[in-house]
Amino acid sequence: MRLRVVFFIGLWLPFMASAGNLPTPEQGPVLRLQGSNTIGAALGPALVRGLMEDQGLLKVSAEITGRDNEQRIVGQTADGRRVEVDIAAHGSSTGFTALKQGNADLAASSRPIKDSELKELSSLGDLKTPTAEQVIAIDGLAIILHPQNPLRQLDTVQLARIFSGEAKTWEAVGSVGGPIHLYARDEQSGTYDTFKELVLGRQGKRLDPSAQRFESSEQLSDAVSQDPQGIGFIGLPYVRQAKALAIVDGGSQPMLPLNNLIATEDYPLSRRLFFYLPPQATNPWAEALVAFTQSEQGQTIVAANGFIAQTIQAMAVTPNALMPEGYQALSRHAQRLSVNFRFEEGSASLDNKAHQDLGRVLDYIKQHGKTDRRVTLVGFGDAKDDPARADLLSKLRAMAVRRELVKYGVALREVRGFGALMPVAANSEDEGRVRNRRVEVWVY
Repeated sequence: MRLRVVFFIGLWLPFMASAGNLPTPEQGPVLRLQGSNTIGAALGPALVRGLMEDQGLLKVSAEITGRDNEQRIVGQTADGRRVEVDIAAHGSSTGFTALKQGNADLAASSRPIKDSELKELSSLGDLKTPTAEQVIAIDGLAIILHPQNPLRQLDTVQLARIFSGEAKTWEAVGSVGGPIHLYARDEQSGTYDTFKELVLGRQGKRLDPSAQRFESSEQLSDAVSQDPQGIGFIGLPYVRQAKALAIVDGGSQPMLPLNNLIATEDYPLSRRLFFYLPPQATNPWAEALVAFTQSEQGQTIVAANGFIAQTIQAMAVTPNALMPEGYQALSRHAQRLSVNFRFEEGSASLDNKAHQDLGRVLDYIKQHGKTDRRVTLVGFGDAKDDPARADLLSKLRAMAVRRELVKYGVALREVRGFGALMPVAANSEDEGRVRNRRVEVWVY
């Protein structure tokens, strides 16, 4: 029997898993996973295969069901029993509907659960608790063009004008090429929900009805890469042969969907991918898949499928003249970890992902001998009428992270606040303000 340890909400919880530990019914699937196409097309099946192999199952493979965007992963126990996991990937909202109808044990979503869905599923328990809402990976929503389109960057206001149909030609956004052809995911897609929230909704606009809609991410990407006048939005692993644009949001610098910018969620169109595990309708295979996904082995599978794993890494930051002098000095002498701590909206409390990341950061600090004054925390915030208040709040957020690290024996070198400097998103909407309220971790 193997002992796997998984970090949740500041505590180490043991999770026992072995080939003989999970039930295998005589017939029917042991697990039903439904929801996001972004997750369910390739990442979800890969994680399920990894779990099955970790459990000691034999002959693990995928079977075609004959239904679009659905597949079955099968394995065999040592005594020859068949084990099945059914995966349906028709969009994030379908996962929550399936939970409500009792047709799924675990929902995959490429957006946070909506308040309306949370209310409808209340009989299954609170799906916003840290153990129910599991961030499994970070994705970047790439804006893609034909490889020969000369355009290099767009801001989120221009994107909203393009996809709402207000800007109808490439010339209207400073490029060349004539009429713009729009490509978008379908209404059930979490990718579409994310784009609608981060781009269209913030400008009070709706998607142009002329946009061609796709349930499949791969098909959308391939269509754009073959259309010199095309533009679309897609999850990071599905850029394929298309060209990704740099994106500007508010006062941010232009950012390409690069791994380090997505890992820290600085890239304007970065997003979290989720598993939602109902607290009151637990399935041991669902619990095992969540725990496996959060493990180092599971996060390796996340990275292998083109998403950004939550594994902590140190990265060098090149100083530039747009940075405050104190930040430039920090970047010359220290390295930044590939995670930002963020907070619940309207609160100084760490959000669910931050609770999970505390364990990962602590592991990194201890494994690399950084517990004794080798760590600096840097806080940022959204703009306030009083800059001194913004400075204070940014430092208080860093102090909130400091309190958690000190509990586990980490003596910090310094805690700093840079106020509203270096925004990564526009401060005009709640979403942007939440993204700007962040704490970076630097190590010497």
